[in-house]
Amino acid sequence: MTTTDYSLPMFPLEHPVLPSQLVPLTLFEPRYLALAEYLKQQPEPEFGIVGIQRGREVGGDDVRADVGVVARVLELSPLPDDRWRLVATTTRRIRVTAWLADAPFPWATVSDWPDEFDGDLANDLDRVVQAVAQLLDAAQRHHRIPGLEMPSVDPDQPDLALWRLVAFCGLGPLDSLELLEIPTGRLRAQRAIELIDLRRELVDGLGPDER
Repeated sequence: MTTTDYSLPMFPLEHPVLPSQLVPLTLFEPRYLALAEYLKQQPEPEFGIVGIQRGREVGGDDVRADVGVVARVLELSPLPDDRWRLVATTTRRIRVTAWLADAPFPWATVSDWPDEFDGDLANDLDRVVQAVAQLLDAAQRHHRIPGLEMPSVDPDQPDLALWRLVAFCGLGPLDSLELLEIPTGRLRAQRAIELIDLRRELVDGLGPDER
């Protein structure tokens, strides 16, 4: 499949973000205040998010991943102390083909990265739902977290459903990046099950929360 490169403002974060997530940000660095000014002038503001593999969000000089997501702005509003509140929802996966100058905020040339087709995802999605349900059961048995419920999924949109389930599990940065880099939905579902099962075993191993 041929994809077209395009330029996109970017926001590197210390934790990779997956498609289907809600991302609230508070902008205070000068470069991201400039990003806010840019976004508020766009009719359909979007920006890219990638994980930081080494370094930190504040100050630059970070090493950034070359796969990430596009975030669509839902809310962009100034705060009383010269900061900005930004709320976005992540949509599609992208690859970074080249980083451009941070002038005045990060930019990159990117291309959309849809999944390669490798068969019907329905059965694999059912197995992911079961793995998440078992993780949720372990969390409730040991920690009794109020209001923690399985996210709703649409079987007619299995790719989006898989991302929602994975995001719900709160996997670590390396696991999230690994899943972002998997080229097909079925392979991602199979690896997600392994990672979710490992997380459930960890929850069971820690036992009840004594706090």
